[in-house]
Amino acid sequence: MGPSSVPNRKARPMRAAIYARYSTDLQSDSSIEDQHRLCARLITSNGWREAETYSDRGLSGASHLRPAYQRLLEDARGNAFDIVVAEGLDRISRDQEHIAAFFKQMRFQGIPVFTVAEGEISELHIGLKGTMSSLFLKDLAQKTHRGLEGRVRKGKSAGGVTFGYDVLRQMQADGTLATGERAINPDQAEVVRRILEDYKNGLSPRAIASTLNAEGVPGPRGTWGASTIYGNHQRGTGILNNELYIGRLVWNRQRFIKDPATGKRQARPNPPDAWVIEDVPHLRIVDEDLWDAVKARQLQTRNMAISDGIKKLGRARRARHLFSGMLKCGRCGGGFVQVGSQFYGCASVRNKGTCDNRLTIRREDLEARILSGLKEQLLQPDLIAEYVRAYQEEFNRLAGTVRKERAQNARKLAAVNRQIDQIVDAIAQGMFHISMKDKMTALEAEKLRLEQELRETEEESPVLIHPGLADRYRAQVESLEGALADPQRSVEAADAIRSLLSEIRLVPEADGLTIELVGELAGLLGLGGIQNANDRPKAVCSTSMVAGVGFEPTTFRL
Repeated sequence: MGPSSVPNRKARPMRAAIYARYSTDLQSDSSIEDQHRLCARLITSNGWREAETYSDRGLSGASHLRPAYQRLLEDARGNAFDIVVAEGLDRISRDQEHIAAFFKQMRFQGIPVFTVAEGEISELHIGLKGTMSSLFLKDLAQKTHRGLEGRVRKGKSAGGVTFGYDVLRQMQADGTLATGERAINPDQAEVVRRILEDYKNGLSPRAIASTLNAEGVPGPRGTWGASTIYGNHQRGTGILNNELYIGRLVWNRQRFIKDPATGKRQARPNPPDAWVIEDVPHLRIVDEDLWDAVKARQLQTRNMAISDGIKKLGRARRARHLFSGMLKCGRCGGGFVQVGSQFYGCASVRNKGTCDNRLTIRREDLEARILSGLKEQLLQPDLIAEYVRAYQEEFNRLAGTVRKERAQNARKLAAVNRQIDQIVDAIAQGMFHISMKDKMTALEAEKLRLEQELRETEEESPVLIHPGLADRYRAQVESLEGALADPQRSVEAADAIRSLLSEIRLVPEADGLTIELVGELAGLLGLGGIQNANDRPKAVCSTSMVAGVGFEPTTFRL
């Protein structure tokens, strides 16, 4: 089992952490206990001591965004255990990239990994088992897709619950439970017909959603929103676009691809020839005339939007205003969106009527308050000192790189000169070959190149701190608003500010809105010293972990 690779800690028995997991295809809670029992047996046989068990229940091994797995990584960095034990390598992860990263992290911490199935894990296991797990996931996805297509072609549901229908669970003659059967829910079907009628008669999805919420009519996810009704006509989502309401089952409009950076699934549309379409007339809720009238109004609305210069949804574009898409309501957590041409207001008030924060703020006032607050806080002495320190550190790093390259070039030049001298000595002693000429020409060219590089990096005394560095920092902060107004610099300046903020919360207090900044920039502002303790803003730091990377962003109140 490779005991020589286990760290020698004679003062105490080795602390072994157990990781156990079962995925959604093994919906059995006893699986965790079974894995724990096998791992505990391995720990006992090796004379180790069980430290803690980390278990993720009902979570796929294809994702690293698992609470217990992330806690295991964090505790490893905190030296909470000496060995990791699992039933098999695929319990830790089925993703080849993630399992390799886990193994690298554990090796860096000096923590060996053991499994009941494979023994001590080495690079060979990572390569072979990681590849096998990736192939398993691909094969599983193909078989699942094939099975779902077979159910759809029989007119059954491929999964999920559609508003307007109930899922039927009936016992078949052979004793098995029937799956994929649906029946119309009369109450919900009436709501669907009402929504389509209201839309046909000229009401907007926003107005329809607000009315339904005011009447307490439950929606697919509790409350109604405009997007729940309008959806996306290209993907067939939303009440107005679901063809199941006219007795047509359309499946495989889109596929999902996991973003390797975030672990979240991203939808990608499939070509129409890949769609699976089946007629299910017994599930029709809406007649053809009403459906056609709704489609005609949708087309008219889209044409009007395009003629007014509004870009189609889904097309990547730069934020129209400085803080667009970053504003959140401090009362309900919903977005703060543009209301009219000059104001921002809570989207939940406007679209759903489920929030009581009816305060609005003029866009120019919002941007001015944030920029003014940033300037004031960024000019605190502590932040100026931090800027000078970071600038000095980066300058010295770059200067060190230049000195290192210069020393390398000097050594290369000395070696080239030695080779040239050797060839000259050989010729002087009567040894000559035609190849010497070509070699001498190449060496002379290399000598000229190295001498030129050395002249360009002429050694100078390093300037550790420019005497006017603090003044330069102040000038850059003071010119922040000017940079945003300058067409040549506005894009770069705006992107720099947005990249340091994750969101901006507008919290209703008394008769106005208080602004809270969340993100790296908020943490930076927290470094600034405040002369008056009574004016010190409230800064909060959460210790909730996000994907094993770090802490949630700091909040800073202006």
